[in-house]
Amino acid sequence: MRVFVPATGLYTYTDLVVVCGDPQFQDDVHDTLLNPILLIEVLSETTESYDRGKKFQHYRSIESLQEYIMVSQDEARVEKYVRHGDGFWLLSEAVGIHSEIEFSSIECRILLSEIYDKVDFSDDEH
Repeated sequence: MRVFVPATGLYTYTDLVVVCGDPQFQDDVHDTLLNPILLIEVLSETTESYDRGKKFQHYRSIESLQEYIMVSQDEARVEKYVRHGDGFWLLSEAVGIHSEIEFSSIECRILLSEIYDKVDFSDDEH
């Protein structure tokens, strides 16, 4: 699903988008969401800098957005940014395959072993 950032005019596709309640769409086509509460991006070498920087800057202007999650491909690591007050975002992270992370906006806890199910890090050169 495409997400529109009204404050900046950006149209973007996230890896995962969550909306609670009634979705608000830009038009009658229903392909562009206006009110996500949770956005998740899977980081890659080619997109990581943009996902962490300019894209997150755009996302922070979405009034409904409560959490922004970045999932690493290289290791069992999930970073979570949660909106606290006007313009204040708090970072926390879960590191390690046996760690757990909570998505407070949707009251969901998940083990990183579930997120990384069937991912084999043993071939990495790191």
